[in-house]
Amino acid sequence: MIVIKTREEIELMRESALIVSKTLGELAKAIKPGVTTLQLDKIAEEFIRDHGAIPGFLGLYDFPNTLCMSPNTQVVHGIPNAVPLTDGDIISIDCGALKNGFYGDHAYTFPVGEIAPETEKLLQVTKESLYVGIREFKTNNRVGDVGYAIQKYCEDHGYGVVRELVGHGLGKKMHEDPEMPNYGKRGRGKKFVEGMVVAIEPMINMGTHRIKQHRDGWTITTLDDKPSAHFEHDVAIIDGKPELLSTFAYIYDALGIESDEENEFRKEGLVL
Repeated sequence: MIVIKTREEIELMRESALIVSKTLGELAKAIKPGVTTLQLDKIAEEFIRDHGAIPGFLGLYDFPNTLCMSPNTQVVHGIPNAVPLTDGDIISIDCGALKNGFYGDHAYTFPVGEIAPETEKLLQVTKESLYVGIREFKTNNRVGDVGYAIQKYCEDHGYGVVRELVGHGLGKKMHEDPEMPNYGKRGRGKKFVEGMVVAIEPMINMGTHRIKQHRDGWTITTLDDKPSAHFEHDVAIIDGKPELLSTFAYIYDALGIESDEENEFRKEGLVL
């Protein structure tokens, strides 16, 4: 069942989402060759708790950490460890926070030092596909419209679109209806209505779309051991159109990046 949110509930969800966004901004300052994902996990947990929230992933379905940390060929759900990141790696960080009874859930794939041009292109196209999908999240469109748009954009660039892992509705539970695949057919699936909130999250592989799960029960990697990228935003339908509750602005501030990519989806007058 899809749970429609009131304007007041959406503002509470924005607060949770922005805590996650700010956490990713703090992590952006710390990501460099030599740092471990466990060190980054500790930074995130302390930051979330210091801002009056609870880590959303810690203990969820028995997950052992605050962050899902997935380097290089890992797609999602990687468990933080003591292995240092190295120059040329990429690291996908998925983070959640629970505040005022609502979840935020947000992800970004970071380069570590200098990365290969073909890997940089994978990150660029995956992030672009996120906004391609968000544009389709509006009243009277359907789940398949978002999935089709993301799939076509990424496959036109020669990439594999993961099938087994999908975005989702978001609210008082981390995972609500509807499921939001990154593939599909136009006009298919549940219809979007005012007040829906979802997490849209392309998971895109440089090679095959096929994946494998490891014995730890969590870690997912690409079947051909090529890199994978993951970007995620929390989005609400307000006045019939998609509006971002999360933002990459804090990441960009930390990294000195200028971008206007979110402007068309941002609440008018919102001060970050």
